[in-house]
Parts: sequence; C-alpha cells; structure tokens
Amino acid sequence: MPRKRKLLAQLSALQSNSSFPQIDALENLNATPGADVSPRSSKYFMIEKKNSSQLQADFFNQPCVSLAKSFLGQILVRKLPDGRELWGRIVETEAYLGGEDEASHSKGGKQTQRNAAMFMKPGTLYVYQIYGIYFCMNVSSQGEGAAVLLRSLEPLQGLDAMRELRSASRKAPTKLLKDWQLCNGPSKLCQAFGIDKAFDQRDLTQDSAIWMVPGQDLPGEQEVVATTRIGIGNRGEWAEKPLRFYLRGNKFVSVVDKKMEREMAARGHSPCS
Repeated sequence: MPRKRKLLAQLSALQSNSSFPQIDALENLNATPGADVSPRSSKYFMIEKKNSSQLQADFFNQPCVSLAKSFLGQILVRKLPDGRELWGRIVETEAYLGGEDEASHSKGGKQTQRNAAMFMKPGTLYVYQIYGIYFCMNVSSQGEGAAVLLRSLEPLQGLDAMRELRSASRKAPTKLLKDWQLCNGPSKLCQAFGIDKAFDQRDLTQDSAIWMVPGQDLPGEQEVVATTRIGIGNRGEWAEKPLRFYLRGNKFVSVVDKKMEREMAARGHSPCS
C-alpha cells in the first residue's frame, strides 16, 4: 500500500526516536497535563525539543465547519505515562455548531458543568460519556458552544498498545482486532488512545499527554465526503445537514455514505488513493 508506506515514512521524519516499555496497568494511563511552550516556527506550528511540529492556537481558531474539514489528514498524538506514543491520522469528523444546532450539547446557548469546554478557547478538549460507559472526544472551535467531534482515526503508530487498551475496555475476550477496527468510531478512538473524562477541558496546544501535529498527506476538497451526522436522532432539519466529513475511500472511516459517494463519482470526483 504505497500511501500507507508514505505516511509511515513521513511520521518517522516528524517524530524522534524513543523506547516503548510495556504498559503496567490500564488505570495508570492518564498522565498529568503540563505546559511546554516553545518558540513558533510559523503561523501554525512550533518546533518542540523532540523536533516535531505541533499545531498551535491559530490552527484551532477557525469556524466549526472549517475546522472539522481542516482536521482531516492531521495527526493526533497521545503520550502514555510509560513513554509510548500513539499516532493516528484523523479521517472522520462531525461539526456541532453551538446554540442554533439542535443536535449540539450546547443547543440554545445553554452552558452547563458538563459542556463547559465547548465554550472555552478553540483547541480545548470536550470529553463526555455516553451510555454511562463510553467516551467521545471533541475539540472546541470558533463560535459560542461550537465543537468538532473526532469520529475516526487511521492508526499509524502504537497499534499494539491500542489493542491492549481496547481489550482492557471490552467486557469479554474476543478475537484480535484488525487495524481498521481499532479507531473506527468515536468511542473506539477514545478506548484505543486511553481517553476518558480526565481529559475534559485540556488544551491541545499546551498538554504534555495529548496534542496534534500536521499531516503531510492532506486531502483535496474532492477527496472529502460531506454527509449527515451519525446517531443524532430526531433533530428536524439538523439531522439532514451535511456536517459529517470523511476521507473518501479510506477504510478506517466508521460509516460510509455510498449514495453520496456515487453522486460525487457522477460529478467526476475521484476517490483518494
């Protein structure tokens, strides 16, 4: 798979060499957040001591729909307490536009203790629990109460650790998960990256345990599918708005919209390689 090899080669160029000792226990995975401020090398990136570029505040400070699209192809990095790093390319997102959006947790502009992160500065994590078990991770954007849900990742590094974390979160022993099954959904993503409520309200530009770096294989507009969001129930016209975005042809996406993809093909848009 040429594209996969290209991504891995680019990832290796971004990151520094490090050793990866064994995870001791699942409950030890949440590191204490901390700040590590370094000089910026451009408008969007800064150079860290480990020679990787990190997405900075200006990147996150854009309208919700724009940010949801801009996330596609970027890389989420999670550093575990034992030093191992998990890397995943963002391939699917959903935009939640704040007060006017009937499917948003901040609809009507209502701010609560639970959704407070949605009203914080762009780049703040909003992590919430569903069904009393699973977690979902969002990133605040421009706009009062607006945020982007991270739905799916393409795993790039630390796949063994992701399997350990997913296995620890599952109720009964099951077959070994395939690569495409590790992060193809918002709660699976959080399980695989060891994300729970402790990450709520953390700043992606300042945290030492989770951040983003720029992807080197960013998609063009013709490679992005815009379709309806998943599992938002009866929200009238908001249930039909094309506020979910994913990389067309990417097997790590949670749910594909075949009808929309056929329409894109009819318009002459080629799928991503």
